[in-house]
Amino acid sequence: MEKTFEQSIKELEQVVLELEKGDLSLDDAIAKFEAGIKLSKECESKLDMAEKKINVLVGKDELKEEPFVVEE
Repeated sequence: MEKTFEQSIKELEQVVLELEKGDLSLDDAIAKFEAGIKLSKECESKLDMAEKKINVLVGKDELKEEPFVVEE
């Protein structure tokens, strides 16, 4: 069964917390880092797919696509 985005992001957050503690051996830290990179790519892929689905849905209703801008 494939993990949801939320599950993957939660695991990634846990990996980051463990790496930030700094008490892992070098080998363990590298393994955690590799796992984090894999999770990061999974999350990015899921977000890309969601964006494509949204673009298709928006296109069906003939709405205009606009870039998302975060106001600071």
